Amino acid sequence: MNITCYIVDDEPGAITLLSEYIERTPGLELVGTALDPLVALDRLTGANAPDITFVDVDMRLLSGLELAGMVNLYTTVVFTTAFQEYALQAYEKEAFDYLLKPITYERFAKCIQHAKRKKKLSVKNNYPIYKDFFTIKSEIKGRVVKVKFDEVIYIEGAVNYIMVHTAEAKHMTYLTMKEIEQHLPKPLFARTHRSFLINVNFVKVIERGQVRMENGDTLALGGHYKQRFLDMMDEHLVRTERSALRPTGSGL
Repeated sequence: MNITCYIVDDEPGAITLLSEYIERTPGLELVGTALDPLVALDRLTGANAPDITFVDVDMRLLSGLELAGMVNLYTTVVFTTAFQEYALQAYEKEAFDYLLKPITYERFAKCIQHAKRKKKLSVKNNYPIYKDFFTIKSEIKGRVVKVKFDEVIYIEGAVNYIMVHTAEAKHMTYLTMKEIEQHLPKPLFARTHRSFLINVNFVKVIERGQVRMENGDTLALGGHYKQRFLDMMDEHLVRTERSALRPTGSGL
């Protein structure tokens, strides 16, 4: 299976060079490019995100560092930049690699070989374990709580703690939103706000920048999570095609 690649860079020449490198390298497939990081954002999240995304650090509107913080749970980020001083910040964003421009094919190939080894190891260790739950340390010392994914209505973040809301109880534990998000199945859970992760099966109403859940709680919908969430929910929208078939002058 090929490793899928995507390029985000506001310099067309940089995209051309990396595209040539990808096309000449066996086992790689270029699935898209973007000059605008805002355009790339939707493509880089969700189940169909590419395996590797090459991201320029210094871009207008949205920097590569900011973009990486939004997408690195979905795709492996490799930074590309002409400025070596960004290296520390890049690794703080959990970048897989850091390619300094002008990028040589030798350095590019070394990065890809590393990625291929990582992918083989991941496949080798991917035993068929069917897990429908996670466990967390309770606020009560010495207690560990098992929580099933389909019982979680939503998760609320509060600084270094999270509150897991289920129909039966609330569980507080010492975790960040990023840490818990890594252990949740992506199609079932979605971020609607920096403070909320929701189980989409419990969504009842979406209106006026808010999401009302089945248990009656109303949660904020905002920030850069809003449009991504709305687009995801729009995929489930039942549409009619009757308007296209309506007779002219029907008055309906």
